[in-house]
Amino acid sequence: MIVRRIEDPEVVSTTYRAHGGGVARMVMDSRFLQGILFLAHAVLPPGNRLEDHRDPYEEIYMIHQGSGLMRVGDEEREVKEGDAIWIPVGEVHGLKNTTKAVTTIYVIAAYPHTE
Repeated sequence: MIVRRIEDPEVVSTTYRAHGGGVARMVMDSRFLQGILFLAHAVLPPGNRLEDHRDPYEEIYMIHQGSGLMRVGDEEREVKEGDAIWIPVGEVHGLKNTTKAVTTIYVIAAYPHTE
């Protein structure tokens, strides 16, 4: 069994700047995951943005705390705590924190099925 907390030293050591506006940590990654690339936790301060970008894998953004304006492809929508947003492979996406409080998200990434 592998159990990780966001504050664990091995998780803290993975801290990185995420797409220009957030701070993220890899909670679990492909070093031991088998069907998923990673599970990350990101913090987006008030007014900051995860810049629009594309990834070669599909993702799910799960809004843990706060809210913001999410873009996936040509669509923009307000998202809030408890929302899960599916991002298809290669689709442009970004998230702006439109509040005066911190927004936190979990990101799950996986390669699409090849069957």
